[in-house]
Amino acid sequence: MKPIRIGTRNSLLAMWQASEVEQRLKNLRYPTEIIPITSLGDKNLTQPLYQMNITGVFTRDLDVALLNNEIDIAVHSLKDVPTLLPKKIILSAVLERDYESDVLIRSHGTKAQKGIFENLHIGCGSLRRRAFWKAQYPEVTFDDIRGNVQTRLRKLESENFDGTILSLAGIKRLGLSLSYEILDFIIPAPAQGVVAVTSLETNQELLGILSGINHQDTRICVEIEREFLNILEGGCTAPIGAIAKIEKDNIHFRAGVVSLNGTRKVLLDEIFPVSEYRSKGKILAKKAQILGAVDIIREIKQP
Repeated sequence: MKPIRIGTRNSLLAMWQASEVEQRLKNLRYPTEIIPITSLGDKNLTQPLYQMNITGVFTRDLDVALLNNEIDIAVHSLKDVPTLLPKKIILSAVLERDYESDVLIRSHGTKAQKGIFENLHIGCGSLRRRAFWKAQYPEVTFDDIRGNVQTRLRKLESENFDGTILSLAGIKRLGLSLSYEILDFIIPAPAQGVVAVTSLETNQELLGILSGINHQDTRICVEIEREFLNILEGGCTAPIGAIAKIEKDNIHFRAGVVSLNGTRKVLLDEIFPVSEYRSKGKILAKKAQILGAVDIIREIKQP
């Protein structure tokens, strides 16, 4: 059998994710080969993501490689994957979610004490993180910061920020020894902390193989989160958070849509049986729209 060609971005974190998928395939006795590909999001490190106006800025180059038969599967952070995939490409498997939280990393030079979140200067390019922070602690100054985890940590010190916000999953996967504070007041991005595999829908043999590494409970949760995001028409840079967790026979779902200045917000906190998960993301999104999410998103999309 020919090796399964695994396409990935070439950052350290992306390579870790690809290696994790590779190991699981090897455990099933399938030969593999990792093929790194530089994405547009990695090439342009100066412009904030929300200004690039491109859907799938971190995934498009891997999509092209799939369609051109240069790779067999692509490995992504699922939160970077658009809710509508290109024609012929499907979400084939997800690994079990490990850490979904956003965390604050403080600079060595900051005078702000641990647990104090007001009057800080934060390096952060995510509209979602900014909006949820402002909704809770409005006295904050944000400036853009781009790049991989290592680049952001360097800029944290060199550009005199009090702190920066990272995903806990990234820190843990890279094995970084950092002091961090979990930001419970920021609802994670839909599918945050989940490694995903995409492939061509026509490759049925490969789909059968990938089903062997799929984690179904995580798949159910991210299906709800991504459907919620899709109905609300938010891209990965929109201030929309959603997290679903299976707790015995129920799913606990939390979500929020927040205006850019943090003054307007719609929050959901729902518990429902796992058996009712199908189309639940759509139902919950409609509820959020009725509560005012439509107006918030319309205001954000205005030029």
